[in-house]
Amino acid sequence: MLGFGWSCANPGSTAPMREVFVMTVAAILRHKGSAVASARPDQTVADIAQQLATRRIGALPVLENGVLIGIISERDIVHALANHAAAALNMPARAFMTTQLSTATRATTVGEAMQIMTNDRFRHLPVLENGALIGIVSIGDVVKARITQQETEVDSLKAYVAGSV
Repeated sequence: MLGFGWSCANPGSTAPMREVFVMTVAAILRHKGSAVASARPDQTVADIAQQLATRRIGALPVLENGVLIGIISERDIVHALANHAAAALNMPARAFMTTQLSTATRATTVGEAMQIMTNDRFRHLPVLENGALIGIVSIGDVVKARITQQETEVDSLKAYVAGSV
C-alpha cells in the first residue's frame, strides 16, 4: 500500500472537516524503492539498449561523476537510429541523451508529477534531493499512485456518507 500525507481542508472553518489525500513522489519511492540503474555519457547506444532490454525499463539517467547530466530513453535511441542508422549503435550516450531535464523532489505531488510529464511529453522523471539523484518515477508509477489515491478518496467519502446518514 502506498503512503499518504494528510491535511484538513479549510483550517479555522466551522464547516465539517474532511480529509484531503495528498500523495507525493516520496510515497512512490517508498513503495517501489529508490534503486536506480544509470548510464555513463561515454557508454555506447548498443550497450544502453542492452541495459534497457535486460532491465525491462524505458530510460536511464546519465551520470557523470555522480551528477545527473541527462537521460537517455528508448525514444532517444530510435531517433539516433533514424538519423545515423547502424552507426548510432557505436556512438556514445552523450550524443543523443536529453539534457534539458525536468526533475522532481520527494515533496512533488503525484498530480504535479503527472502534469510535468504530460506537459513536457516524457515518461520518466528523475527525483533529486540536494542535487543528487535519489530515484526515478515512470508514468506507470504515477498513474498507479493516482489510481490508488482516487480509490482511497472514494472509500473515505463512502465511509463519511455512510456515517452521516
